[in-house]
Amino acid sequence: LWRLGYSARLLKTNHFKTAASNTSFPAVWMLLAQYSGRLPGPFVIVKKPTFSTMPETVEEKANPGLYSPHPRVRGMTLLNREAFKRTVVVPALKVKKEIVNSVLKSLKQWVLQRPGLKRVVEDPEDEDSRFVILDPHKIPEFSLGESEQQVLKQLSIHPEVYKYNLELTYENFRSEEILRAVLPEGQEVTSGFSRVGHIAHLNLRDHQLPYRHLIGQVIIDKNPGLTCAVNKTNIIDSTYRNFEMEVLAGERNLVTKVKENNIAYELDFSKVYWNPRLSTEHSRIVELLRPGDVLFDVFAGIGPFAIPAAKKKCRVFANDLNPESHHWLLHNCRLNKVDTKVKAFNMDGRDFLRGPVREELSKELPLLREEQKTAFHIVMNLPALAVEFLDVFRHLLVGEPCSAAGLPTVHCYGFSKHEDPAKDIQERAEASLGTSLEGRCSTYPVRNVAPNKEMLCISFQVPADVLYKRPCPDEEKPASKRLCTSQGFSEEKLLS
Repeated sequence: LWRLGYSARLLKTNHFKTAASNTSFPAVWMLLAQYSGRLPGPFVIVKKPTFSTMPETVEEKANPGLYSPHPRVRGMTLLNREAFKRTVVVPALKVKKEIVNSVLKSLKQWVLQRPGLKRVVEDPEDEDSRFVILDPHKIPEFSLGESEQQVLKQLSIHPEVYKYNLELTYENFRSEEILRAVLPEGQEVTSGFSRVGHIAHLNLRDHQLPYRHLIGQVIIDKNPGLTCAVNKTNIIDSTYRNFEMEVLAGERNLVTKVKENNIAYELDFSKVYWNPRLSTEHSRIVELLRPGDVLFDVFAGIGPFAIPAAKKKCRVFANDLNPESHHWLLHNCRLNKVDTKVKAFNMDGRDFLRGPVREELSKELPLLREEQKTAFHIVMNLPALAVEFLDVFRHLLVGEPCSAAGLPTVHCYGFSKHEDPAKDIQERAEASLGTSLEGRCSTYPVRNVAPNKEMLCISFQVPADVLYKRPCPDEEKPASKRLCTSQGFSEEKLLS
């Protein structure tokens, strides 16, 4: 029968107790299945699941692992997409094509909702009918409950449930489902990554490394727009704040474009630091600035603080020790047309603070009046070390402050593994400054970096007694003090 081309696509079963209870048709059917190795069609109509003639290669009932790839992929290290093919059985209803939309709407909670899989398929035996695929987890025994049957009755649909052989391929599985099926059972599966333009940046655990190339390719396949996947091979501990990485899959082009807070940046991800998880923090600090303010960015990178500040009409002094970061900073300033508003430096952070920052503050602060609104902000985003740089502010300037409001505000970032991270970073900042910040600072949690490791920002105005070195009493008053006194500021006000 099979070789002659008979296509018995639909088989309506009776309530057989055993295969021997009918000696004719079931036996022929089993012979066909044995000869062909599979069913000749995708459907079997079922009223009650008391007996089934489906072969063993297809699941008899809806199983919890319906959307799991074939077990043979376990342990795969080189991606073979064909190996993920499998056939599963799902329930389906036969309806007239003109009422398909009404059925979908009425049975919305029971219809298959998985992205990438059709909910409606053609009936190979009747061009006027369609099959609506149901969710096997909602219809676990291929039989409808009273509420479902009532809905079908209102639509004049016969409540027969069909078993539909649904073929799943690699394209139908999500990345986490694929990785969970491939990695050894019981081991942690992660499909998370940072996206940097066309690059997926992963931080794989040791047990995932044997599967790293497969993981990289899966991430690229399942995320449109990604063409390269890399894995960090060491922690960020170098002088230039970049890290070694291995290309896991895709093209080896690591020069990429990103967009953050409506500003475009270009960078070589293998040579500079970029973390897309900091976009909210970049925006938070820039929102504190007003047009006309001055920003000193000590560890500027490629400009995520500096460039938006310049676009806000602030005067910006940006520095980074990494020559590559300095190169891309200049490039991105030109790209965003703020190159005339940003003065870029390629120096050690301490030298930048003791050089251009001190020079600018020494020039600007004595000229400030009480009514002037210019504010000075110093951003120090080097969480591993920035707190240790705070000692540079000790007696950075000489003279007397003209206005407490003009004292620069520092936003310093740090990591903490302490049970009270805010207290920890404040105490470390106080130790570097040599003074108490109690009641004079605020701490802001930026993000959780790792288990028991937090990144925080501590913000404070540098206390006058820390920032300024007072001249000896027998020395001539410096020009700054003479200017302030001539403008009507009392000695008591200067010291306040």
